[in-house]
Amino acid sequence: MLPFARGAEAYTLAHSYEKQKETWDFLVVCCSLDSDQSLGNPELISREHTQPTWLTYLVRLTYIIAVLLLLAPILAAFVGRALGPGLLHPQNLNPSRVEQSEEMLNRTGAAKTDFLVHAPDGIELHGWKVQARSSSGDWILLFHGISDNRTGVLGHAELLLRHGYNVVMMDARAQGTSGGGTATYGWKERYDTVAITSALYSTEKVNHLGALGVSMGAAIALQSAAVEPRIGAVVAENPFANLREVSYDYGGLRFSPLLGKTVFRPATIFAMSELEKEGGFLPDDVSPEKAVAVRPFPILLICGTRDDTIPCRHADRIFQNARGPKELWVVKGAEHASALGRAPVEYEKRVARFLGSAFSTF
Repeated sequence: MLPFARGAEAYTLAHSYEKQKETWDFLVVCCSLDSDQSLGNPELISREHTQPTWLTYLVRLTYIIAVLLLLAPILAAFVGRALGPGLLHPQNLNPSRVEQSEEMLNRTGAAKTDFLVHAPDGIELHGWKVQARSSSGDWILLFHGISDNRTGVLGHAELLLRHGYNVVMMDARAQGTSGGGTATYGWKERYDTVAITSALYSTEKVNHLGALGVSMGAAIALQSAAVEPRIGAVVAENPFANLREVSYDYGGLRFSPLLGKTVFRPATIFAMSELEKEGGFLPDDVSPEKAVAVRPFPILLICGTRDDTIPCRHADRIFQNARGPKELWVVKGAEHASALGRAPVEYEKRVARFLGSAFSTF
């Protein structure tokens, strides 16, 4: 490049720089006339536009909540569809409690014999007949909770044996050592009870027959009494009103059934749909509250104020529908299936009095 060309270029750059500097100085002077000087200070301008305010945080939080509310039902639907079939195949989560069973028999002086019954669909139901040392001739059918076995009601058996009641302790279908691939929460189990009752009457002299169940067992006991008239009285601790209603409690993560009926409702819808598809029955038909309206029989309902698994509103609904003599005992501070442990003396007194009164009428 020629020397004069380089000189012209340098002159142009220098002149441009002087013009830009004059312009910037003029803007600074003008903007500094503003009282807070914020508009004329590039540093303040940058700071104000980059630091989020409380309104920004509120908008972001609202956005996050909205996204979660939109996604929650979708995720709940996938969970419900995945878990639905598993409800029919409960795991055996509890041991057989062999030592505890023997200790209970030694304390009460009772004698047990193995009891094998064939259900209407041919599966084998395994359990025990346990006779009290001083038998009254009255028998009580005991029903355990989900994912458990006959030894889950050892405490209740001991209580009854002390009062001269003989007891039948069976493993429900698909649980314990009994056969069957699916648990139906009373839909098939009620007819299993009819078979067990017939087998008992064919082998023992039965003066009166009652039933006592806990949780799922309570629901089965109530549904069984609707189709088996030889059952004269039922003690039901923490029963569910119907299968769909209790699904809202589980769908609400045991925090509130309202969640199960709203945000997480797709989980219950898909779970019940899968249950119906694989189980071959309508979840709405698995309903103790409907069963107690079929025929009048004495009922003692028990629930706990701290039960967030099957809250007391279920017992309330059953109580309202029951046609026969009925009692509702709300145990203060009791959690799920823990009324006997929470108030053992009162529990024994109430159960013994209820059964004695019920059996005295027929």
